[in-house]
Amino acid sequence: MTTQEQAPPVCAPDGAAATLDSPQVLREYALLADGERGALLGPRGDVVWMCAPRWDSPAVFGRLLGAPGHYDLTPTERYVWGGHYEDGSLIWRSRWMTDGGPVESREALALPADTTRLVLLRRVLADDVPASVHVVLDPRGEYGRHPLTDLRRDDDGCWTGRVGDLRLRWRGAGDAVPVTAGGGTRLELDLVVPPGRHHDLVLEVGPQLPDLAPDSDLAWRETETRWHASVPASSRLIGAAPRDAAHAAAVLRGMTTGSGAMVAAATTSLPERPGGQANFDYRYTWVRDQCYAGRAAAVAGLDDLLDDAVCFLGARLLDDGPRLAPAYAVDGGPVPDEVHLGVRGYPGGGDRVGNRGGHQFQLDAFGELLLLLASAAERDRLDAEGWRAVETAVAAIEQRWTEPDAGVWELEDREWTHSRLVCVAGLRAVAAVVGGGEAGRWSALADAILARTARTSTHPSGRWQRAADDPRPDGALLLAAVRGATPANDPRSGATLAAYLRELTSEGYAYRFRVDDRPLGDAEGAFLLCNFITALACQQQGDALCARHFFERGRSACGPPGLLTEEFDVTQRQLRGNLPQAFVHALLLEAATVLTPLEAGPTIDRMEER
Repeated sequence: MTTQEQAPPVCAPDGAAATLDSPQVLREYALLADGERGALLGPRGDVVWMCAPRWDSPAVFGRLLGAPGHYDLTPTERYVWGGHYEDGSLIWRSRWMTDGGPVESREALALPADTTRLVLLRRVLADDVPASVHVVLDPRGEYGRHPLTDLRRDDDGCWTGRVGDLRLRWRGAGDAVPVTAGGGTRLELDLVVPPGRHHDLVLEVGPQLPDLAPDSDLAWRETETRWHASVPASSRLIGAAPRDAAHAAAVLRGMTTGSGAMVAAATTSLPERPGGQANFDYRYTWVRDQCYAGRAAAVAGLDDLLDDAVCFLGARLLDDGPRLAPAYAVDGGPVPDEVHLGVRGYPGGGDRVGNRGGHQFQLDAFGELLLLLASAAERDRLDAEGWRAVETAVAAIEQRWTEPDAGVWELEDREWTHSRLVCVAGLRAVAAVVGGGEAGRWSALADAILARTARTSTHPSGRWQRAADDPRPDGALLLAAVRGATPANDPRSGATLAAYLRELTSEGYAYRFRVDDRPLGDAEGAFLLCNFITALACQQQGDALCARHFFERGRSACGPPGLLTEEFDVTQRQLRGNLPQAFVHALLLEAATVLTPLEAGPTIDRMEER
């Protein structure tokens, strides 16, 4: 298909509207992920989004975008929903308080992940009262186009079937009943778990399934062990917010594949502004985003996430050199062009898959790569291939730094100030760790880029401006000092932060840049990445209170699962954009690690003494 080609529509059969329930606000969805794919789980116990076998595959459960396909596990009585993640993991525990007492369900995508087969674990737990739930399994392949076929139940009560090219196996639901409706067949189960007991449901989906289904107890134990081994518990982290840091690390770990690629988000086409055109497919790996994640991992001491970023991105750099793409599929291939699916989309959003951003030139990616590789070198984790990647990135900057590029915000091609300054920062960082003659050459290149950028893009007030022909401030410009392009005490660093705080923040929320003359928040939401960048900039300038102010506003812009999107609608207090946005969690992790913890003052001490 060519760019913007329309895929065949998903025809809604008679009565389908009754089965395609309205989605929830984004803050109420939890993410289950195993690195190779993810699922969004809603407050009704409804899995409304899951692609198989990998992140950018077609959805099997697509109700989030108005397509058929979902997997619900819902209490049969009236309930109030709640839940939480187990520390340092993406194991989610739904907890519904019903009229008859609490009902819990433990949910996870099983680890270790198989690249071709997913295993979705759901465990219903009863406390001191029976747990009664209604379960509906309605898988639909290719965003709802292929219903469940070849449905069979064996003597052990295990269901098998197909959805398009994928095979399916479901254990623990031997009493389920097939129901034909909405153009397909679904399975429904009424389940009552006795007090003090639990019941497991295990779903497998993939092109091929092994002969033996997994043992649920063993799968749960292995999943717990893998999470505990890969993500430190909050008690082992330092900084301003250890619990949120551990959660951010779990999100990044869950979104990083076995190949080392980290997807930018789990979803596609969720709107950044209701009814607007800004709805894109982020189920791919952005070079810049994973550089942010790798650097945050280095700061937090999470070497496996750092190594993954260096391995995957270093290979892309060595393969493509100065023609490095800004984004790649998780297998290292090109990002496909955009097409429309012909489904209704999330309300106010679209139905796109693929992304045009893969064709852009983004100069700042080379600077971010140098910063990432320097972080690895500082931790003695850069091998010979890594140093070849450093030389390749330096050569690419030498060749292309005067060219216009799309910049950090992927706009029209211009000589964006941030793109050049982050290259300066990257060159300085690798020069500092390599030493010798190469250090002098790389530092000289950094000085040349900085000198020209200063001549063309210094505002008359003494701060950095977006571009030579654009005098406005921009949140990305704060990174010049934060990343070391200029010293923190350089007058331009303080002036840039002061102008940004004055013109692009409001009540603790930070924005990218002023789109037009409308008030902040009317053209686009607060940009949560900028909240954490601002926190780092304020901390660097010695203003710990200001840093904490922006950090707290940013990390609180979420719902119970603690997941963050790209933007936050301050007026409606709603998340906007794809969920979760990995680079926001990366900067949260870095800021949470770097910022100074709050200490109990005399008033609190006296209260505790009472």
